[in-house]
Amino acid sequence: MERVFKRKIYDRLLQWKQTRDGKTAILIEGARRVGKSTIVEEFAKNEYTSYILIDFNKVSNQVKSLFEDLTDLDFIFLQLQARFHVVLQERRSVIIFDEVQKCPLARQAIKYLIKDHRYDYIETGSLISIKKNTQDITIPSEEERITMHPMDYEEFRWAVWNDESTIPLFRTFLEKRMPLGVAHRTHMREFRLYMLVGGMPQAVNEYLDTNNLSMVDLVKRDIIQLYIDDFQKLDPTRRIAYMYKSLPSQLSQTDNRFKPHQVLGQVQSDKLLELMKDFEDSKTVLFSRHANDPNVGLPFSQDDGRFKIFCSDTGLFVTLAFWDKDYTENIIYEKLLGDKLSVNLGYVYENVVAQMLAASGNNLFYYTWKKERDEKRKYEVDFLLSRGFKIHPVEVKSSGYKVHTSLDEFCKKYSSVVDKRYLIYTKDLQKDEEVLMMPVYLTSLI
Repeated sequence: MERVFKRKIYDRLLQWKQTRDGKTAILIEGARRVGKSTIVEEFAKNEYTSYILIDFNKVSNQVKSLFEDLTDLDFIFLQLQARFHVVLQERRSVIIFDEVQKCPLARQAIKYLIKDHRYDYIETGSLISIKKNTQDITIPSEEERITMHPMDYEEFRWAVWNDESTIPLFRTFLEKRMPLGVAHRTHMREFRLYMLVGGMPQAVNEYLDTNNLSMVDLVKRDIIQLYIDDFQKLDPTRRIAYMYKSLPSQLSQTDNRFKPHQVLGQVQSDKLLELMKDFEDSKTVLFSRHANDPNVGLPFSQDDGRFKIFCSDTGLFVTLAFWDKDYTENIIYEKLLGDKLSVNLGYVYENVVAQMLAASGNNLFYYTWKKERDEKRKYEVDFLLSRGFKIHPVEVKSSGYKVHTSLDEFCKKYSSVVDKRYLIYTKDLQKDEEVLMMPVYLTSLI
């Protein structure tokens, strides 16, 4: 059974409709299968008298050709109404350009359609910033862009348990610095289920239908294969696809900085830069960049040559980690769910923290520096969060391990800019002097 899940981006669309009143179009970017088309159509059904959805992946060349000549908008609107059997009503209807990167001229037409002001316009796009899709057109300034991520943990709880109370309760516990006590173990098990299923709506839907994690795994494999096919269309040499499949092995290294040359061999620097830009623009991954000087604004000191790459969905990441098997057996999932798999899963927890921080609107940065007495070894702070003129450092542990040496040393080194500091781990909420030690399921609330 196909379900329409409640998504937070709906409220953002509602805000755009109410405040902009057709003065801009809104473009929802995101990886394929994160649910862009579904939520946009649901929004159109609920908030407008009528709508037309033009899926540029499927629509005929005749429809695409309508945007070659914009001198007669009346003709274009009549053609669209006739073809889609929909009556449009001025200021009460919306036209959706789904997968608009497949028709660059339609995206360029937004400038004139907005000026006409008869209808509202919503665009969705995957791999939307790829150079070949935009090099011959003028990007409209009348276009707002927002990114849609896979379902976050709160959306997952809405979908799986119809639970709208737990996350607000988490906020109260966090504000009062109160441990969750006997409830913590249950919450960790439920959160590990989120890590395994992930936030792709198809995977969540399959879990609700079958309650079988192997069946969910097959859905995730289909999504991953779709991404790989997309990468190969962008880059026939398959280098982006190789990088995507290498993510688990890269993150599992002691120094988990992504090393493109380990995967691709020698690549010219300008070509490598283009490949990495295309990879990031796909929205299937999250880049965390090294901040060379945390004393200043983090984006100003980012090192574009030093970065980590995470999967945008941890559920897909788990499946990638077992890609060599035909499917990930239920016994592996059960051990992961019970936190009993022998493999070191620290990098899985780091991935889910990256996903949760990004979905909460944070840009991702990390910091490393050499130890004074042993320059062969390094300190590392996993994430640096910018909060005004202050920095909130975050260290991630895959266990209940409470030592936070790197965090402590960073706070000494940059005491003038550090405010709050966090250790994210698998045990209950508690404080250790200035460090707030938080269970991983609270990550999105910091």
